[in-house]
Amino acid sequence: MGPCDLKQTIEALIPDDKNVLVSFENSEDATVYKINENEALVQTLDFITPVVDDPYIFGKIAAANSLSDIFAMGADVKTALNIVGFDSKNQKKEVLGEILRGGNDKIKECNGVLMGGHTIESPEMYYGLSVTGMIHPKKILRNNTGKIGHVLILTKPIGLGILTTAIKRDLLDQSTILEAVKIMETLNYLPSKLLKKYEVSACTDITGFGLLGHAYECTNKNISFHMNSNEIPILNHSISLAKKGVVPGGSIRNTKYLEDKVTFLNNSEENKILFCDAQTSGGLLICMNENDAKEYMKEIEAMTYSYAKIIGRVEKRQTTAIIMS
Repeated sequence: MGPCDLKQTIEALIPDDKNVLVSFENSEDATVYKINENEALVQTLDFITPVVDDPYIFGKIAAANSLSDIFAMGADVKTALNIVGFDSKNQKKEVLGEILRGGNDKIKECNGVLMGGHTIESPEMYYGLSVTGMIHPKKILRNNTGKIGHVLILTKPIGLGILTTAIKRDLLDQSTILEAVKIMETLNYLPSKLLKKYEVSACTDITGFGLLGHAYECTNKNISFHMNSNEIPILNHSISLAKKGVVPGGSIRNTKYLEDKVTFLNNSEENKILFCDAQTSGGLLICMNENDAKEYMKEIEAMTYSYAKIIGRVEKRQTTAIIMS
């Protein structure tokens, strides 16, 4: 579902409870419920359909995608529940076992515990997690609180939606598939954990609404994001595939939704699609003090395979929420 339709659907469901610190009125990555002065629950749920053929790898990617919302809030993962739609008529039960094994390996990687889940029969397979994390009520990372002057850091490259579409159409060589898989199954756990050392004003993760869709959610009436197109990391072959029309439907919907919210300066149509490309298990988009950012980039270089880049800056509100130069 596109961002506009989703917002209209849920806007009447906003909870009225003094302990709800973060709800879904501002399109945050997860919700936060205060338990006491020092503890708050962070909760999220996400699932996806297969993006690769290997069930174990699919399990890892789907879990990484689900867990990412907890990391985007600056929280620690505690427990997770499996959410599964499985086609037992056409798939062996061993396939399900491999999917769940992949997911559990990622949960354990960030010190979480799998507590069970629910599985139904479904002609279209899907897998994901309901995740619970913990955070101090005063240390929550919101998505739309960026400070003017802070720089924008992106920790993973874009183009994953285009590449996964190409995988389904059998258009990619093995090395490109392996690179995409490596990026998607990598947790945002360590880059998130390291944020606690620095001055960070906002954070989100890049998934189905694409880089610009999630960036737009991070702006408010007082700020705009000014991004340098040349600094945004892009996965190999995604530009050429976009030119050939190998683009997921979600990316096209994102592009249309953002037409009047982004000012593009000297960008091709392919770049516009790429910047709106619907990602699976994408990176973190972080607003951080510029001096801190230099040190942070050194710390995360290896764990982000050198893809992480400073891609722009938070500015005083311009004519549109986002400027792409």
